[in-house]
Amino acid sequence: MKRYGMLIGLRPEHYDEYKRYHSAVWPEVLATIESCNIRDYTIYHSGGQLFGTYEYHGTDHAADMAKMAADPATQRWWAIMNPMQKQIEGTPEGEWWMPMEEMFHFDGPQGS
Repeated sequence: MKRYGMLIGLRPEHYDEYKRYHSAVWPEVLATIESCNIRDYTIYHSGGQLFGTYEYHGTDHAADMAKMAADPATQRWWAIMNPMQKQIEGTPEGEWWMPMEEMFHFDGPQGS
């Protein structure tokens, strides 16, 4: 398992709409996320920025991301979400969200 973190801006005029959509993500989009070996996916908001984090439980992240990008429901979802977002300066070519480097993680005692 590998954890991923990413960052993108949220256009302030879309805050309420973005939050509303994410309170009821389409079931077919969630099914694709799950089928692409993503677990524990969370998006946080602060100061006009979105921070996303997830655990990847597969063996070929690039292939699973290509599978997700090819999914018609996900493409429709992204067509709605992308105009609400704005890239962070310095985001690498070919990326939408700015990838982040994990610096620390602590799970705590198991079974607590």
